[in-house]
Amino acid sequence: MTISRIAEHDKRRQDIYIDGEYAFCLYNTEVRKYKLAEEEDISPEVYDEIVGVVLTKRATLRAMNLLQKKDYSEYKLREKLVSGGYPELCIDSAIEYVRSYNYLDDRRYATDYINCYKESRSSARVYMDLVSKGIDRELIKELMDELYESGENDPQIQQIAKILKKKHFDPSMDYKERQKIMAFLFRKGYATDLINRGITEFLNDASLTERAN
Repeated sequence: MTISRIAEHDKRRQDIYIDGEYAFCLYNTEVRKYKLAEEEDISPEVYDEIVGVVLTKRATLRAMNLLQKKDYSEYKLREKLVSGGYPELCIDSAIEYVRSYNYLDDRRYATDYINCYKESRSSARVYMDLVSKGIDRELIKELMDELYESGENDPQIQQIAKILKKKHFDPSMDYKERQKIMAFLFRKGYATDLINRGITEFLNDASLTERAN
């Protein structure tokens, strides 16, 4: 293995390229410690120490520090570590470590996310949010079936009612205005059947309030 290039990452660190490909990022002091230089060979022993010990430990500590500040899905945590320049082997080891201590748990992450946003966002929006965070689609569906109530207690109906009230929805509106509001709800991620149910219940509640007054 030959060091083909050493490039400045920032004032304290250098990017190391081996045989023409990016390998890892080291502090300047580490580059000097291991006597790394362009066009020089790097021994398997030195490479294994850098990747298997130094950077694996650093990646694990970085993962733990990130998780102390906020919860991450595995996909997003991997993204963070990749952006830090850690080799894949180090990232895999760090992920395995934090997962083994339950610091990282996609099921817990998705459950907390759904519970946090199910009262304020459509189920479709929550679903796509979790997909974008790398959560398994089957796991999302399973948890949404478990955590979302159906029928009258569906929080999405109340969300739709709030939007209709804010938009001053009224059955006397002309067709074009009604369609604009329905299109707005659709873009928010609400299914057509939910929109229709929401409008029906909103109008029923408005009628009951009017009669009570």
